[in-house]
Order: sequence, then C-alpha cells, then structure tokens
Amino acid sequence: MARQGLTRFAHIGILHHPKKPESLELADTIGSYLEAAGVADIWHESAWDLESTTSHLPKVDLLITLGGDGTMLRAARIGAPHAVPMLGVKMGRLGFLAEVQPHDWEAPLAAILAGNYWIEERLMVRMHVERIHPDTGVCEAICTYDALNDVVLSRGNLARVVRISAELDGGHLTTYTCDGLIVSTATGSTGYALAVGGPVMPPELRNILVIPIAPHLSMDRAVILSEGATIRLQATSDYPPMVTVDGQVVVEVQEGDQVLVVGSPHLARFVRTRERSYFYQTLMDKMQWTT
Repeated sequence: MARQGLTRFAHIGILHHPKKPESLELADTIGSYLEAAGVADIWHESAWDLESTTSHLPKVDLLITLGGDGTMLRAARIGAPHAVPMLGVKMGRLGFLAEVQPHDWEAPLAAILAGNYWIEERLMVRMHVERIHPDTGVCEAICTYDALNDVVLSRGNLARVVRISAELDGGHLTTYTCDGLIVSTATGSTGYALAVGGPVMPPELRNILVIPIAPHLSMDRAVILSEGATIRLQATSDYPPMVTVDGQVVVEVQEGDQVLVVGSPHLARFVRTRERSYFYQTLMDKMQWTT
C-alpha cells in the first residue's frame, strides 16, 4: 500500500551500528538530508542502546537502520509492538532484510518521503520459557521474547545430543534426538533453517517452520505449521540446554522447563520501494545461485 505526504513520516529515528564507524557518519548525513527535507523530528541512537531507543518509539513514524540483518532484527523486536515501519540500509554482509545500499540511499529515501512506497508485513513468533515453582507447583513464564527470525532450543556448550519432546496444539508430535530444534518464521527460513536444509518460504507467508539440527535416528524432516499453532518443547540433557532468540538473546533452561512458541500478536513492518517480486531475485543474488 502507498501512503502520501510528509506527515506520515514527521518523526524519524536512525539507528547506527556501534562497531561500524561508517554507519555513524552515514547517520549524520541522512539526518542532515531529512532535516533539509522538512522532517520535523529526527533523532539517532546506537542500535544496541535498547533503553534509549525504546523511549522514542511511541511517537516514531519510521526507523532507519544502518547495519546488517542483526541490526534490523534488534529494531524489529523493539519496533513491532509500536507498529513502527523500518527502512534498512545495508552495511553488513548479506543484508536480506535491507532495502537500500549505503551508496544509493538518497533517491529511494526521496521516493519514500514523497509517498512512493509499500509496507511489507512479516509474522513474528513469541517464545515463553515456563517453569514450575518448586514450592507452589504453579507454572509461570519466567521470560518472554518475540523473534523475527527464529527460536532455537539446543544443547549447551558440550557437543552432546539433546532429546526434545515436541507437542503441537496439545498433542504429542515426536521426540527428537538432535543438536537442537529450530522454530522459524518465513523470514528465518533463509537463515539458520536454510543452513540445515529447510525450505525457502516467501516473507509474506504466515506459517511456522519446525526443523531439527543434526537429528540422529529420529524425525529428520521439516514440518510447516499454521500461524495459529502452539508448539511446546521440553529438552532432556545431561547438561543445561539453552534457548536463543534471533541468535541474539540467550536463555539457559533448567530440567523440567518448557519452551512455548506461538505466533506473536505483533508484525514486523518494512518499507519497500522495489517491486513486490524482489524477494526471489534477492535470494538468487545473495546465495549466488544465478549464473
């Protein structure tokens, strides 16, 4: 869908990568451009300064991220609850999520300010770690995180398999013997899930992918679930397993803990200026599958 006029983007935040000095320089350049274009309110922060960034979000119309996919994943997790659309400027290696290049951002940004863009919405998943309180016997969520890419339940630091019991919508699915289990969105299907042989899912697909990592004498196929599915996982291992969220948040789980994954109530929103068929050409180019 297209939106017209500057009023839609009166408040713009710019997030730079703290370990890429060139991204801070570009943030200043883009900020000056936006100011000259008449944007009323412009601020910029480090993408790793979540507390300061979050304080701005209730009145932000657009987030511009300068970095790789990791920067966009961070921005998505904090921006989605406020329905903030994001524009990614690629300053990483792959940049599946980024829309513009650091040497060619001015024309796309001018088009966006003029209302020539569309919004791509992507499903996120929500992960809870649930633990039974030893004194009361009450099960409670000890942490909750949203993920744009994936939630991974895996073995800890030692190279030993973990047994993961998986329930789907209250019924037993299977028990995996593996290095770990990936619960992925369509966005994450081109990440870790692809590396272990999973299918490529178009970004607008609102399905959840479950795929094991190095399964041993157990279920070795990917399973694609509906958006409304509920996945409940419990790991058994000689050493504490761990849950990672988008490869950036790590939670160590205890024996008896259950990991619940469902579709998030929030969607990640990306500002696009390219054709809606951009995804497959980007995939071919990034993976160098074209000749």
